Amino acid sequence: MKIYNTMTNRKEEFVPIDKNEIKIYVCGPTVYNYFHIGNARPFVVFDTLRKYLEYRGNNVKFVQNFTDVDDKIINKAREEGISAGEVSEKYIAEYFKDAAALNVTKATVHPQVTQNMQEIIDFVQGLIDKGFAYEVEGDVYYSTRKFEGYGKLSGQNIEDLEAGARISVGEKKNDPLDFAVWKARKTEDEIAWESPWGMGRPGWHIECSAMSTKYLGETIDIHAGGQDLMFPHHENEIAQTEAKTGKPFANYWMHNGYITIDNEKMSKSKGNFFTVRDILKDYDGEVMRFFLLSGHYRSPINFSQELMEQAKNGLGRMRNCMSNLNHLIETGNGAMTEAEAEALKGLEAYRVKFIDFMEDDLNTADAISAIFELVRDINTAVKDGASKEFAEKCKALLDELTAVLGLLRNEDGEDALDDEIQKLVAERQEARKAKNFARADEIRDILKAQGITLKDTPQGVQIIRG
Repeated sequence: MKIYNTMTNRKEEFVPIDKNEIKIYVCGPTVYNYFHIGNARPFVVFDTLRKYLEYRGNNVKFVQNFTDVDDKIINKAREEGISAGEVSEKYIAEYFKDAAALNVTKATVHPQVTQNMQEIIDFVQGLIDKGFAYEVEGDVYYSTRKFEGYGKLSGQNIEDLEAGARISVGEKKNDPLDFAVWKARKTEDEIAWESPWGMGRPGWHIECSAMSTKYLGETIDIHAGGQDLMFPHHENEIAQTEAKTGKPFANYWMHNGYITIDNEKMSKSKGNFFTVRDILKDYDGEVMRFFLLSGHYRSPINFSQELMEQAKNGLGRMRNCMSNLNHLIETGNGAMTEAEAEALKGLEAYRVKFIDFMEDDLNTADAISAIFELVRDINTAVKDGASKEFAEKCKALLDELTAVLGLLRNEDGEDALDDEIQKLVAERQEARKAKNFARADEIRDILKAQGITLKDTPQGVQIIRG
């Protein structure tokens, strides 16, 4: 597999450190609110990377943290009159709900900052002991200039950084380029822990360094996240971790591109800020996942209602193919014919095509195109009916490839509508039996307005979405 390594700015062959276990760390959310569509992209993209690596027979240890100590959490707690812990636990639970809707598999480990405080304190002390950090009145700062490779991930250099660096009011650091790894408590209601430097809490960057090394070791295979994290977050993680361990932090760095909203940057002030919870009111999670995988992960992607409708229609083609196959399996019989066996060989070539695209830096966009070609050829092969065995083999292949992308895990995709649809279908059948064709036609039109087409076959009614 080739992966575009942000550190070297080129595609490189992916060679894991340990062939028995691939170690991946992905930066997770700060849990003070529902996560938005921009957050969702790395969650979906790197979940797909994990699914693909596992599909290819690898064991993956996948770590994604929760930042449950942060100024935003403290402010939210003050606003709502509850503790910071209550805020973070609430939104961790909400994260899992929305992630499940997107078919994002839970990480092997979801470490929380509050549950790894001693490791973080020990990490900070290790930096002080090695001369890379210093304490000033309860705050601890990292000495950026002492790390020779600072800026190597993002392509920054010290001179350029120095020109824009400032010391903010209240900061006591020695150099404008230095950053906090431990912050002294400012007010009594602020969440804090006892440390060698007094009551305080960790800086944002230090937590990932400490938790990655705790759960994955000193050097990992892949560190991933959104492009916005490249600087300063990932740059600071590298400086901290490599200063303490003396070893490379990660062998491969992967960053996904930005999301714009109707070709504009997402911002609350513009009113174009969308949480996944908001979007799930209009589209099911698989449509959103399909949309997020329909472009190459490194390219910017534009979110709009028009593009979401295209994603819904595209996913609908896959769902209809699966629905047709299920119908044939339920109603058909017999073993494959020689012609079907030959057709199946042609269809299985799409597995190779799919894998080739995924091996090329996780090219999900072209992998989806390969699945569309497979769907087209399956539809052609079964349009005049097919044996049950052939339909089962076609379904198994389609299911295998879509599973890698986290799609068609819920074949109907509109769970909330299923009971109502089934009731209407049953009522239509009763109306037809009673020769009440006006009511039967009325129900057909009601369902058609919802994107549901009913196809009457000798084996019974077939429900087609889209």
